[in-house]
Parts: sequence; structure tokens; C-alpha cells
Amino acid sequence: MADQPFHLDGQQLAKICKQTVPGQDDELLLATLQALNPDYPIRLARKGDEWYRLGGIVDMEGNRIASNLIEWTERTYIECGKNLQTLIDHARDQKLIATRQTGNTLHFVVQTGSKAEEFVQIDIDKTHEMSDRLLVNKHNPPEDLEEFIDPLDPECIETFFIGTSRYSYRRKTDVAIFMEEINKYHIEEHPVQRFMDDWNRSSALQKAVLSDDWIVRPFRHTGRFGEQIINVEIVNTQQKNVPQLDDIQGKKGVSLHNLLTRFDRQAGYPFAWFFYMVKGKLVSTHSGLTVFKDISGDFSYLPERDVAVLKDWVSTPYSV
Repeated sequence: MADQPFHLDGQQLAKICKQTVPGQDDELLLATLQALNPDYPIRLARKGDEWYRLGGIVDMEGNRIASNLIEWTERTYIECGKNLQTLIDHARDQKLIATRQTGNTLHFVVQTGSKAEEFVQIDIDKTHEMSDRLLVNKHNPPEDLEEFIDPLDPECIETFFIGTSRYSYRRKTDVAIFMEEINKYHIEEHPVQRFMDDWNRSSALQKAVLSDDWIVRPFRHTGRFGEQIINVEIVNTQQKNVPQLDDIQGKKGVSLHNLLTRFDRQAGYPFAWFFYMVKGKLVSTHSGLTVFKDISGDFSYLPERDVAVLKDWVSTPYSV
């Protein structure tokens, strides 16, 4: 690993996003990030699914009226004397168009050490704005402000793009530090921390880097008493065509070993089936007990380190 620590702060990342114009792909952004930290390979680990959210307002020629539809609506409603009909008439007269932002979140990773949690994750949104609908449906006008902002029956128009796509910085997560913080608020070990600890003591660590196949998704949720709780889940980024592990109940010995080996080979590292099982992806949770019973009998095909991980899971199961 490099002698110099990895360094890119949020301010720098926000500036890079502002100054970089997206092309057909994200190679220019990646090259810019890489040039600032030449000692640490940076790669795009995952491009998230497309999402969309409310945008702003433009006129029929695509000229910008407002960048935030909600803010404009609330302000203009007050300017119209809090009279919904006046607001509707204004939007109709001006032939205003509501836009939407569509985008993907790009997840870049930088491995900073050999352990599972020793990586930095940089999340950047790539968005573009497009026309969505007439601000007011003349055949079915809104009955209140909420319906004005997000109507159930919009009057759609032919889509056109507004401006160019752009990048915006979302967050940077130093996963090792983040997990330390998460663990302070959990009496028992957090399942994602246990997943990483199991990776570190299993055969997977000997052959693979966790961030090549798994990234984190930090999120907030509200607790029972209204408190804000920061949490995290682990997300699989595997692009290979890893097959569903067939129902292995009833299988034992060589045939069971062959099934596990084939799955691991296609996933790209040893003991992969275990981590997919804990995630509840492609491998049934029954598999753990089936394998454990098999290796506790006449068969011995797992390395001792993996047997120890599996034994602990059978004793205290967990999932992520």
C-alpha cells in the first residue's frame, strides 16, 4: 500500500464535480480523481439504478424560470395572495412546464489497506434535467397546493433535455472510520461489521478484496422516539453472471463440495457462497446448516478458518 495517505475532502470533490462536464461515459471524472491521488487506484465500483425527483420550471422555449419547483410554488402562491386559482391562471397564461431530474449515483472505491473495511467510498450523482409535464393540466386542474406540485393526473408533453448533464457530490465514506462510529451505537456487533470481520478471518481475504464485490450504503432512519439513527447496509456489486445455488438439501460429500466450489469459482473467490448466503442473495440460508452438518460428519473440504466462521454463524446466525 502507498506511503502517502489517501486524501480527497468533500470540498475538493464538490469542486471537481462542478468543473467536470459528463461525457458519454465517466472516464474523465475517474481520470481527474485518479490524478489527484496517483498512489491509490480508484475505480467505479457500481452505477446505481436510475432515479428521478422533482425538478424546476421552464417556459415553452426551455428558458429557466426556477430551479426548484416546490420553492417557486410556495413563494408564488404567497405572491398570488394565497389564491390557488390565481396561481393556476398565472401558470396557464405563461404556459409553464415542470421538469424532473433523472440520475444515477456513481460509487467509486479506493482500497487503502488489505482488510475488508479499509477502503474509501465516494458517491457522486450524475443527473440531467428534462421536461416532464405542463405545470397545470387544463383538463383537470389541481385542487390544492400539494396536487399542484405533484399531480396525480399530469398533462404530459414531448420530452426535451434542459442544459447538459452534471455531476454533484453526494458523500465520501471512510468505511473503517464510519464502522467505528456505527459500532458505538450498537450494544451487539453490527451485522455489517460482523460480515467484514468474517471476511477478514476467512479464505476470502486471502484471494480477494471485499470492495471489488461489495460496497456500503449509509442511510438515516427515524427511531421509535423520533431520534435520527445512522445505519448502514452492504450492497453487492458483482457484474459476473453468478448462478443461483441450487437447493442443496439432500446433497452431501463430493456432490455438495462440487456445488460450492462451482459457485465460488463463478463468484471469483473462495467461501463466496457464505457471504451471499448472509446477504440473502442467490444462496438459501438453509445452506449454512446443511454444509455444517456435512463437514461435521465424514467430510472435510473447508479450510479450518472457514469452518470456524461457519460454526459461529450456525451458533449465532445473522444476516445483512
